Amino acid sequence: MGHEQRGAFAILSVARGSGRCGPGGINRGRRFGVVLVALVATASGCGEGPKSGGSPSTYGGDGPIGVVCTTGMVAEVVERVGGDRVSVSSLMGAGVDPHLYKPSPGDITALSGADAIFYSGLHLEGKMGDVLERLGRSKPAVPVAEGIPPDRLIDLVGGQVDPHAWFDVALWSGVIEVVRDALTDFDPASAADYARNAEAYRAELAGLDAEVRSRIAEIPEGRRLLVTAHDAFGYFGRAYGVEVRGIQGISTESEAGVREINDLVDLLVARRIPAVFVESSVSDRNVRALVEGCEARGHRVRIGGQLYSDAMGEAGTPEGTYPGMVRHNVDTIAEALR
Repeated sequence: MGHEQRGAFAILSVARGSGRCGPGGINRGRRFGVVLVALVATASGCGEGPKSGGSPSTYGGDGPIGVVCTTGMVAEVVERVGGDRVSVSSLMGAGVDPHLYKPSPGDITALSGADAIFYSGLHLEGKMGDVLERLGRSKPAVPVAEGIPPDRLIDLVGGQVDPHAWFDVALWSGVIEVVRDALTDFDPASAADYARNAEAYRAELAGLDAEVRSRIAEIPEGRRLLVTAHDAFGYFGRAYGVEVRGIQGISTESEAGVREINDLVDLLVARRIPAVFVESSVSDRNVRALVEGCEARGHRVRIGGQLYSDAMGEAGTPEGTYPGMVRHNVDTIAEALR
């Protein structure tokens, strides 16, 4: 610990959470942060530590680079770009909400023992901000989405931005270069491999982006209204010409009120929208309230299916990959709204 020189892996910004306190107020959040920092200090001092030697800006190990990522979307980019040169694990599996995720002592040990850490950033991993900041003083810690040009991000009130950039496939493909450059700086001997892998993955995602546009074009323009459990699909809507409404806000820490639900019921009834959608990592309670509200107004709305928002599907399934998750979502939306 204590190294301030981090080379090309300098942390671009620190995820500090949404600013909402939730039950227990801000003191509970501060106490939680203090406990996490203490755990990081203990794990960093007593754990096995990263395999790399010397400066945290270069890799000095013989085997694959040990990488820990926060979300599955980030882990897939690192795996695809790193290839055989990386051994990647992800902290947050299927159905996990990163907005509310609190790392366990085992997670802290894994992060402390990694050679490098890659995370999404843009405040997505809100409750892990202090942990990632402290670990970034002794090893590479890369917030990949914070490499997206600021003018391509969706601004929110309070000076924050929407962190769900992976729903615009073309925009998310830009983080491939962030990962490529970071791995190249850390392991220059494998630069050619990283460049080749990155180019191949970008080509794959370009094809995926075209698929999404083709599927959305099948939906009549008047029905291109996507209503989901929380406001995670803003980038999707902007990129593919779909109006998006979420019952909850950007962070699932926010709560939906009766007024918000009634306003959405009015919209669904007026537009005669046939379906709304639940999410794999968010409670379906509010979505079902929408369905009941529409029925009370004489308009039948069905749940069109489950979308993957803040987490991919189970490992080993098509939805457990980024392209598979995107295809599942757009197919579900297109079939329900056509």
